[in-house]
Amino acid sequence: MTTTVQGLVSFTANDPAKLVDITLPDPGPRDVIVDIKTCGVCHTDLAYRNGDINDDYPFLLGHEATAVVSEIGESVTHVEVGDTVILNWRAVCGQCRACKKGEPKYCFDTFNASKPMTLVDGTELTAALGIGAFAEKTLVHELQCTKVDPNADAAAIGLLGCGVMAGIGAALNTGGVQRGESVAVIGAGGVGLAAVAGAKLGGATTIIALDLNDKKFEKARALGATHTITTEGLEPNEVAEKIREFTGGFGADVVVDAVGIPATYTAAFYGRDLAGRVVLVGVPNPTAEVTLPLIDIFSRGGALKSSWYGDCLPERDFPYLADLFAQGRLPLDEFVSERIALGDVEEAFERMKGGDILRSVVELPQA
Repeated sequence: MTTTVQGLVSFTANDPAKLVDITLPDPGPRDVIVDIKTCGVCHTDLAYRNGDINDDYPFLLGHEATAVVSEIGESVTHVEVGDTVILNWRAVCGQCRACKKGEPKYCFDTFNASKPMTLVDGTELTAALGIGAFAEKTLVHELQCTKVDPNADAAAIGLLGCGVMAGIGAALNTGGVQRGESVAVIGAGGVGLAAVAGAKLGGATTIIALDLNDKKFEKARALGATHTITTEGLEPNEVAEKIREFTGGFGADVVVDAVGIPATYTAAFYGRDLAGRVVLVGVPNPTAEVTLPLIDIFSRGGALKSSWYGDCLPERDFPYLADLFAQGRLPLDEFVSERIALGDVEEAFERMKGGDILRSVVELPQA
């Protein structure tokens, strides 16, 4: 028997998404249906809506979510009905070449639900990042569910499902921040500020937040930044020089580029110390190009890395970070700018463009 609920669907590029009835099939083997509690409004959802990901319309938007398992299919052992979970879009398969060589964070064949959700007329929906959580219920694979404390603030811990995890992981997992190191983070949006928080968790003693907009620095300092740099009007070499000023003239041990444009990457490359690490976590436009002298790449040593989903393993990282939040050691609630209804997502997209919102979080009423 199918289930009909309300979901936010994008039908054509750049047009507002619409709240419509969608249909969930009965869960197949290893599938589960979950009741959505919260879902963050992420830039990736706006990218799906605008056709910047692909053109597999219609899209069921939303992916950064907490939920409660309400129905399970055959052979499900990972979760039970009633479990509170964070949804993740990297449910590692254990069988692809990345998993077999011990790099599951790069899994090339992550699990998704066995059946598509549809419009009521039978049109198949493409679920954003295989989740589709701007809905009252959604259908996912059991391994897309990571169990967490049901008493935690769902709006806060749900952000571990994407943006906050990407930033924290860029610092800790990809950048490998160590005690006493210096870290510079270019871009003080949600992902960048999460990288600041991650640098603090890793024990960095100098944490520099950089952004065009100095209004973001109050939050950056609250999350661990020791220094701030306003980059408005500065060339990449000037930004790099500013970073060196706060790091004894050497540059930072780790520079996280949370923007992902040629200018910020160039600044990151030259703003790091010799043998330092550059981490690109801001997703670049497919047409963007950066030019660096090959001798500089050779002579500066170190590592140039990209960070996918913060190189996280959800089953390892989500509970750990949720526990730190419960202990008061990771202020995830600082990332929740506002709590909104499912019908308010389009307005949240507009506020997101202004740069003053870290995360709008949809909260759905629970039965």
